[in-house]
Parts: sequence; structure tokens; C-alpha cells
Amino acid sequence: MNPVRIALRAGRSRGLVELRQSVTNGGDLFNHVFWPVLMLITLWFLRDRQFGPSGFPLGALALPSILGMNTAMAMVSMSQQLTADREDGTLLRAKAIPNGMLGYLTGKLISVSGGLLIELAIFLLPALLLVDGLSTARPTAWMTLVAVLMLGLIATLPAGAALGSIFTSARSQGILTLPILAVIAISGIFYPITVLPQWLQTAAQVFPIYWLGLGMRSALLPPSAVVVEIGHSWRHLETVAVLGAWAVAGLLIAPVVLRQMARRESGSSVADRRDRELQRAR
Repeated sequence: MNPVRIALRAGRSRGLVELRQSVTNGGDLFNHVFWPVLMLITLWFLRDRQFGPSGFPLGALALPSILGMNTAMAMVSMSQQLTADREDGTLLRAKAIPNGMLGYLTGKLISVSGGLLIELAIFLLPALLLVDGLSTARPTAWMTLVAVLMLGLIATLPAGAALGSIFTSARSQGILTLPILAVIAISGIFYPITVLPQWLQTAAQVFPIYWLGLGMRSALLPPSAVVVEIGHSWRHLETVAVLGAWAVAGLLIAPVVLRQMARRESGSSVADRRDRELQRAR
């Protein structure tokens, strides 16, 4: 049998096992539920507020934006898991097996994507009952939502894999938190981006979080809601172009960075990192 096919099959099995464990283990299940519940609480406080003279419900604007933000956060989850597996020697063991890295990454793509879908479902199902002003009855609404979701995963997961290869410990990986929170703050997730200064609007449009939020809003909001967007347009072509550029860049860069990281991994490097962490803990 083809060795690559064997690796892909092993990776699929690994990913499904990790996904199943994440919903049966108490700590991992809490992580799946915590963020969606936090976002639902945020929606609760936004549900009766309106955006300026447009009169459009702020909760309805925020709901699809949060879906886009959570999709982009799969990049962080991917980075965290790669960093943790590098730190505890899991990646070193995968490297020692023929096509082991291919199987490992296949498994991570499945487990991270599956975990994201679970979290989106936990948030979306009650959120649809919580806010008014959505337009989910249109036949293209859910098709657009799924298309943006798939493109968003392709755009963010390779970037997350590359970032996970750069950081050598969970402690150093935490550096990502502040810049990501800053990008979320300027990406029009909880309030329309058009209220921000022009230079912040331009900065936000470099990153996928804004475009994922915009794509989700175009799927779930009525056409009249476009008046709160930049240029009064859903900018579908620009959304595909920017997310596609992130996807291409990630797919080109991530394999190179991962190969370089795998070459540097050894038993001694894992032991050194473990010793440093133990010294910090004392």
C-alpha cells in the first residue's frame, strides 16, 4: 500500500481519537464550552442595543462577526497544540516514523477543525434564539456561511502550524495573545469597523479576522445591513482574495518552517526544554 496513504489514514484515526477525547475529558470539554458561553453572555448585553442612526441591532451585527472571529482563532489553537506537542516530545516521536509528520499534521487538522465546529455549534444554536435581525431563511445564507468557514480554515490553520513551529514552549507561545486581542479589537467584531479611524480600518484589513467577520455577516444579515460596512459593500471578491492570499502564503510557508523545525528536534533538545521548565517551576 502507498506509504502516504497509510500516513493519511493513521492521521485521520489520530485526529478522530483526539477529537473524541476532547469531548469526553472534563478539562477539554470545559475549554470547548467556556468561550462560546462567554460570547453568548456578550450577545446578551448587546441584544437590545442599536448601531447609531441605522437602527440596526448591534447583537445581530456581532453574532456573525463572532463566528468569523472564532474561525480565525483556530490559528491560535493549532499553534498552541503544535507548541505543546513539540515541548513534550510528541513531534519528535512523529518525526521518527516514516511519513510521521504527515500523519501528525493530518490528525491535528482534523482535531482542531472538529473542535472548532463543536464550539461554533455550541455558540450558534442558542445565539439564533437570542438576537433578532438575522436573515437565515435565504437559500444562499448557509451555503455562504459554510464557504466562508472552509476558506477561513484553509487561510488560518497553515498559519497556525507555522507559528507553532516558531515557538519552543507554551510560555513563549503566550506572546501571541496580546497582538491577537489587539487585532480583534480593531476588526469590527463587537462594533462596526466604520467607527474607527481610517488608519485602523486599513490595518485591520491586512488580517483574516476582519474578512471572516465580513463574510459571515454577508451570509447571515439582510441586505440592508450593508450600510454599516466599508463602502456599503459586502466585498465578496476582496474577501476571497485576502483569505486566498493568506491560504496560499500559509500553504507555501508552513511546510518549509515545519521541515526546519523537525530537523532541529532531538532527544537532547526536548530534555533541555524540560529541564528549563523545571528550573522555572522551582
